[in-house]
Amino acid sequence: MSAQVQPFISTVTGTLDSKGRVCIPASFRQILAAQNTPGVYICRSYSEAALEGFGQLLLDAVNERFAKLDPLFSTEYDDEATSLSPQTHLLTLDDQGRVRLPDEMIAHAGLKDQVVFVGMVQKFQIWDPQRFAPVEAARIARVRAKRELELARRSGGGA
Repeated sequence: MSAQVQPFISTVTGTLDSKGRVCIPASFRQILAAQNTPGVYICRSYSEAALEGFGQLLLDAVNERFAKLDPLFSTEYDDEATSLSPQTHLLTLDDQGRVRLPDEMIAHAGLKDQVVFVGMVQKFQIWDPQRFAPVEAARIARVRAKRELELARRSGGGA
């Protein structure tokens, strides 16, 4: 594996066809291939009406975290493993880079004809564009507010 793996970046619009297929953006497919991912891992977001997409590197990091927990006697292991492992699907890409999203995932994210792929460094999300717009605005507003607080603190204006 290369020492430096490219991050998932950019926002790419796409479509959900009548068969429930989306075309994973070419740049994201290149990253997945560089991570030796045999397709793409997809699961429901636990904090948003969106889907989480990721490659082998993130799955390996999760497995490392799980390895530190007792798989037989840890409720934390059971809770997290139940929340992630059975909910995650390894989807195979066809020759055009498309995957068939499971119906329950399409329903969870409220996906219709248009979708947006949002690069988030170690992962990407798949959203309905209308649902994502206010989420994106709120996320940016929180970062700006945090930045303003940090600038005020550095300049002596904070407590």
